[in-house]
Amino acid sequence: MKGKLLIFSAPSGAGKTTIVHHLLKQDFDLVFSVSACSRGKRHNETNGKDYHFIGEKKFKELISNDGFLEWEEVYPDQFYGTLKSEVDTRIEQGKNMIFDVDVVGGLNIKTHYGDEALSVFVQPPSLKKLKQRLIDRSTESEENLNRRLQKVTKELDVADQFDKILVNDDLEIALAKAEEIASEFLAK
Repeated sequence: MKGKLLIFSAPSGAGKTTIVHHLLKQDFDLVFSVSACSRGKRHNETNGKDYHFIGEKKFKELISNDGFLEWEEVYPDQFYGTLKSEVDTRIEQGKNMIFDVDVVGGLNIKTHYGDEALSVFVQPPSLKKLKQRLIDRSTESEENLNRRLQKVTKELDVADQFDKILVNDDLEIALAKAEEIASEFLAK
């Protein structure tokens, strides 16, 4: 039996990574889909665990060779994508995968896999709280912070294209709801 895909997408800072990491610690037997990216790694990230940090040149080679299930130039010269080979191998092995991807990527994966995938949009409680979360994590320059905030409105506009919307206002409530969503989908 093929594996299923749980896709979590959100504007940067909405809490999707925290939710995904929580679900990985639960008893769902999920495999994390490690995305590839062209940017350098942050001080708290590990290559092959958080992302495959492959650089812009290698990323563009994989685009040319149709090596991605989905990819996007999220910001100028910053590419993110999901390697086809990794996903196809895992689902053929019957593994259930969980994705922590941007909004466009989440919709693309859902389109490709249809009912075998569940797409969840993690929505911030407000733009003000989202901005504060991005500031508090201290990983963004002022320029990158402004770029991310400009993108949020477009991302919020497509939330209704996802199978589920999970508002992350209170983290404990959001985590419990995420467990419920995962449990229901994987039991089908």
